[in-house]
Order: sequence, then C-alpha cells, then structure tokens
Amino acid sequence: MSTATTAGGPAKPGPPAPQRKSATGTRKVIAAGFLLPALVLLGALVVYPIGYSVYRSFLDQSGSGFAGFDNYVEIFTDDSILTAVKNNAVWVVVAPAVSTVLGLIFAVLTERVSWGTAFKLIVFMPMAVSMLAAGIIFRLVYEQDPDRGVANAVWVGVHDTFAESSGFPKARPLPVHPLKPGGGGSFVTEKPVSAASPALLPLVGVAPAKMPDGARPAKTPEPGPAAEGGITGTAWLDFTRGGGGRPNTVDAKELGLKGITVEAVKDGRVVATARAGADGSFSLPASAEGALLRLPAENFREPYNGVNWLGPSLVTPAVIGSYVWMWAGFAMVLIAAGLASVPRELLEAARIDGANEWQVFRRVTVPLLAPVLAVVLVTLMINVLKIFDLVYIIAPGSAQDDANVLALQLYRSSFGADSHLGVGSAIAVLLLLLVIPVMFFNIRRMRRENRG
Repeated sequence: MSTATTAGGPAKPGPPAPQRKSATGTRKVIAAGFLLPALVLLGALVVYPIGYSVYRSFLDQSGSGFAGFDNYVEIFTDDSILTAVKNNAVWVVVAPAVSTVLGLIFAVLTERVSWGTAFKLIVFMPMAVSMLAAGIIFRLVYEQDPDRGVANAVWVGVHDTFAESSGFPKARPLPVHPLKPGGGGSFVTEKPVSAASPALLPLVGVAPAKMPDGARPAKTPEPGPAAEGGITGTAWLDFTRGGGGRPNTVDAKELGLKGITVEAVKDGRVVATARAGADGSFSLPASAEGALLRLPAENFREPYNGVNWLGPSLVTPAVIGSYVWMWAGFAMVLIAAGLASVPRELLEAARIDGANEWQVFRRVTVPLLAPVLAVVLVTLMINVLKIFDLVYIIAPGSAQDDANVLALQLYRSSFGADSHLGVGSAIAVLLLLLVIPVMFFNIRRMRRENRG
C-alpha cells in the first residue's frame, strides 16, 4: 500500500478499497432468494415426477421388486401399446403438417380479401373450445345415423344424388301372403302366374310415412287382353292405417309400392322385368306366362347410411380431423403475424421480374416464413405427442384400441382395470424421450436466430 508524504512527514494510510467480492456475493444471495420459490416448484412438479417415473419404470407391477427392462420390452411387444406407438407416429407426421399447411393457406388468402379479419376470427374460434367440448361436438358430427351425424348427413345426401336408394328396406310378406323367401333377400310367388289371373304381391313392414313420394292408393289388377297374353298385377302395402282391411285384398286406403321392381323367372333365368307404377300396378309381356314372379333383393336392401367414421379403419383420421379443426386457427394466426412482417417490396420485385403468384408464394413467401413455419410445426408436434382428450372422448369403446395413442395408453396402463404402474411409467419415459429431440431442435433454432 502506498503512502502519501507531506511536508511534516509521512501521511496516514487512506481508507481500504471497496470489497467487490462481498457485494457480488450479496447480489447472488438476493437473486437466489428470488429464484428459490420457482426452483422449489420446478423441482416438486417437474424434476421429482420425472425422476420417480424413471425409477418406477424399472419396478414390477406391485412396485416391490426390480423388473429391469421388462416394462420397456413390453412396450414394444404388447399389441395394444404397439398400436399406440404407430398411431402416435401417424399423428406426429400428419396432424402438425396438415394444420400448418392450412394455416399458411388461410393466412395468405385472407390478406387478399376485405373480410379477412372476420374469416380469421371464425377459423380461430375453435381454439376457445376445450378439448372436452370439441370431443363431444365431433362425437356427434361423426354419428353413424345420418339423421344425427352431420358428416353422414352430408355424405348420404351426396350419395343419394347420384345413386338411387332402396325404397322398402324392411318390407316383407306375411305367412298368409302368396309370397315366400327366394334366397338372398328376395321374395318369389308360390305359384307360377298366368295371364288369366292377375298377380297379387302384397307386402307389409313399411311405415306409411316412409312410402315413396307420389305413391297413390293401390288399384285392383285386371286381367290383360286375352289376345296379348300379358301378365298384369299389383304390388301394394297390405296394411290399412287405423285398422281394418283384409289380407291379400287391395283395400281402398292401401297404397301401391311405387317403383318396386318385379322380375319374371323361368328355370332360374329372368325373362322379363317391370317396375310398378304409382298405384303399384305393373304389366309383363307374354313371355312371362308360367313364370314365377320375383321381387329381387335390391328392393329391400338397407338404405345407404354413410361412412363408419368411427370404425376401426377411419377412427384415427377422423380424430385427426377434429384436431386440425381446432389448431389450424392457431397456425393461421402465428403465420399471419409472420406474414405481416415480410417486406412487401420483395414480393413486388418478384412480380416485376415476371413471377406469377404461385412462384411468388413458393419462392419468396414460404422461404421468408420458414422460421415461423418451423415454430408452428414444432409446437404442434410437441402438442400431438401428448394428445389424449380427443381420442378418449371421440373414439367409441369398440374402436378405442384402434385409435389408441401413447398418452391414452399411459392412462389405461396406470389407472385402468388391470393397472401396471411400471408399464405406465415406462410409457411416460418414452414420451419424454420422444419430446426431448424436438425440444433440442427448437432450442438450437432459436439460438441460431438470435446469433443471426
């Protein structure tokens, strides 16, 4: 330590230098005090559960014995868990990609219309709906009955526009009727027909309200002209509303089976065909003399009820569709925010250089939006790895094994009827391992952007 000299002799030493180290230590203590509550919560709610799950995954079902890697082996050998792994792979590949692409398309197109803000609001609105509510909504949308399920109501409407449906799916003869089963869902007359005796083809089992439009009261058949030798007859609903009426007799209030197909069959071969009019009457040429009349099965097939959306083959795409409905709006909003920051002069320069709109979109807009698209895609990939609610609610019990995903299997293995916490913990660890690479990719991308 240097001392200052004065005229009277050496000066007294000056005050000691400030202790920088102690001040730095004090700041660290204060910072640790502020961080401690967050660190305690992080350890209690994140670190400890992860550590315990890893530990529990090596124990047996009861938790008292060491099972080694048996629980992890079961993940890749049990059929239901393997299905969950495969379905998760489908989810990770399809759902984020479709949501991101739709979000990109919506974001770009809504910039070109005056009502783009209202459209964005409508598309984003499903994000305000909880997964539980969305699952209930789409369980009804995918209902098999076209009278209840919107998807099948639309599908059946389109189908029936181009393909004729059967008008009498539940029609059948009574034991006292002159008809008998002909095999394959058809009905045939018990005796051959002749021109001298008109054919009677009565059926029951059709509600009067379900009769074809334009059906009129049935008309008692009359014999055909003797010279022509043709076969005449009537097919009608042998049921009188309000009661009364006689079987095998055309009563005044009974309706004809409009449009029903009648075939004349000889030696197993169809020799003539006719279709009944509005009053159920029909006529066949003379070649039908001595033939059996057959009402083919096509008259009675069940009406088209649409697609079995929640069946084994379509349940996973159906649930993914409900997810896209919810999250396409999220992707659209983020991409639209990124699109707003794209320099417009670059787009105009590309157009001036002769690029059309598709080339501007593909070669300029999309590359400039690549960072935003990566954020959206990675976020949705992490999100779908944890998907549970939609699958659990939308998939019926009969198809839940086919729609199974890892998060749902984790719940079933841990809390189901035959719970095995060891397997459930192993599935939880597997989900963590699947999420970690995606997280590292996201962190590296963010650091690279910050350096740039």
